[in-house]
Parts: sequence; structure tokens; C-alpha cells
Amino acid sequence: MSLLRLALLMCLLAAQLLALPSAARADSGCAGVVRSESCKHGLPAWEYDALLLQMLAHSPRSLPRVSVDSAELRRYSLYQLPRHDVTFYDAPNGNPTETVSPGYAFTSVREQRDGWVRVDDQRWLPADQLSGTRASSFSGVLLNGYPPFPLLWMARSVHAAEVPGGKMLQRLPVLAKHTLHYIFKTVRVGNWDWYLIGDGLWVEQRNVAVLQPVEPKHAGRWIAVDLYEQVAVAFEGSTPVFATLISSGLAKTPTREGMFAVWAKLRSGSMSGFEGKPEQYNIPVVPYILYFDGSIGLHGTFWHNSFGYRHSRGCVNLSISDAKWLYNFAEVGTPVYVWRSR
Repeated sequence: MSLLRLALLMCLLAAQLLALPSAARADSGCAGVVRSESCKHGLPAWEYDALLLQMLAHSPRSLPRVSVDSAELRRYSLYQLPRHDVTFYDAPNGNPTETVSPGYAFTSVREQRDGWVRVDDQRWLPADQLSGTRASSFSGVLLNGYPPFPLLWMARSVHAAEVPGGKMLQRLPVLAKHTLHYIFKTVRVGNWDWYLIGDGLWVEQRNVAVLQPVEPKHAGRWIAVDLYEQVAVAFEGSTPVFATLISSGLAKTPTREGMFAVWAKLRSGSMSGFEGKPEQYNIPVVPYILYFDGSIGLHGTFWHNSFGYRHSRGCVNLSISDAKWLYNFAEVGTPVYVWRSR
């Protein structure tokens, strides 16, 4: 290939990659072909060689991350109560005082003694009734505009495939959960997009969350929440300045789409609901809450690390580090646009 042709091809590819490209159908002549004279990793060899130069030259590892306060994560790592009936006592090995069905509930521990824990002024229970939680150390990225290539996070850890639509191979690297990657090519196989994120590394869209571009909705600061990709982005006008993974409402308790605004900020609060029902929950300490749709808000989450997948009762769950960043970014009145990119 001549240097002039290669240079022109790289310019064309770079222009296409500045925004998330629409998925091309798998090339029929190269589909499933790892390596031949004319094909490499499911693409025409000439195209793959040009993309490889981009892959070798660019990495999202240079993007700055939101800082993580380990001491704060420890403070918000509470204990989960069992979902079945729990009996409380007035002292270690003391008299039972009440039996409750807490549902999905958490508590702090005030005191530990002889295999027992005190969870408030008068209530004790055996320590083995509690399960410890550890707040996620995941955090999002700081931006100054859209990155040079479309950006994705691994929503879960998987092995890569060598070609779009191929099998995930154990001999290939594990793409670790919540790691960042650029998308250098998108190919449609059946009903799903496959993304080229490294040399010979393809991943399928159900394993990832992609930062999708969105039309500007406000001249000042605003927040976009993409329910399809499970990604939140903070904007200054048309410029994205922060992006991260979220967990929005489950199918039975979905997060509503629409344009909202932050109506209240709480540095810390409690959340509960569905009392007496299977969905009952009680979380005594929820950090960095931005209420935007009635009782629905963006907030910090210590009880799971499933960011990138739906998980909540309707709120928008964030890691504690990301929730703190958004809490400091937003004010009462900041628009919150909840949408679906697909």
C-alpha cells in the first residue's frame, strides 16, 4: 500500500470515528476469517491495518478519572440485614424484643461484643446475621469534549473474540469489568453490534456501555442519563465534562424518560419504600442525593457494584465518588435529561 493511500485512508477513518459510527454489516468475504491474505480479524486486511495504527496510537488510559476517597468509601460501607425474619435482643444473649421482616435493608454497627452487634440504642443481634458491604471504588472520567474515539466501559468481565460474532476465547485477554476502551470499528452481526477495541479484540454490545453523543439541551450546566447504555454525562453547554456508568430502575420500577430539573440536594439522607411488599427496602444512609423527579434522584450507592446494568427501584445509582462529583457540579435547577439512545 502506498504511503499516500494509507494517509488518505487514516484521515477518512479518523473522521468517521469522531462520532460513534453506525454499524456496518459484517463483510461477507471476511466474516469469521481471523487471518488470510486479504482478511484480518473479520475485516479486509487493508482496513484492519489502517485501524491498527489508530489502536496503537490511542488509549483512553490517558483520560483523567474522578478521584476516589478510600476513607469515605469505608464510612459508607454498611451491613446488610437478612431478608428473612430477624429477631432483636435487649443485650448480648439477652431477651428478644421484636422480630421484623426487614426486606432489602442495611444498618450501621455501633458496638461489637462477644459475637453480638448493637445496631442502635437498644437493639442487639448475633453478628453472623449481618453481611458486610464494600462500596465500589469505580469512578468515571473527566472530559473536555467528546474523546477522539467513541468510548465504552466493560459492564462485566468477559474474554474477547477474534472476529465480530465469534466465540469468546479463554486464550485471549480478559476484558475486566468497568475498564475503559475506545471503539475503532463497529460491525453488526445478527441483532447486535460488535466493537473492535484493540488488536484482535472484539466485544459484543450486551457486555458493554457506550458513551453516545446527545444533542445539547441547555446552554449552561446539565446532566444526561442514557437509560439504554446506562451512562450519565455532565455537560457545560454542548461540551461533555464528565461521564460514568449508572444503574437505573429495573423493569418493574423504571426510571422515567423526560426533561427534569434538580429540585433538592441532600448531602446524605435515608430512603425506604414498598413497606410490607417483596420489594421493601430501607437504606438509612444514602450519600449525595440530587432529587429530580419527585422522590427519584441521582445518588451514591454502596450496596452494589453493578454499574452498567439496571438495578434500582427507580433512582439513578452512581458510585459514591461519582455521586459526590455530580453533587458538587449541580445546583437546584440544573436540568436532567433522561433519554434512551436506542
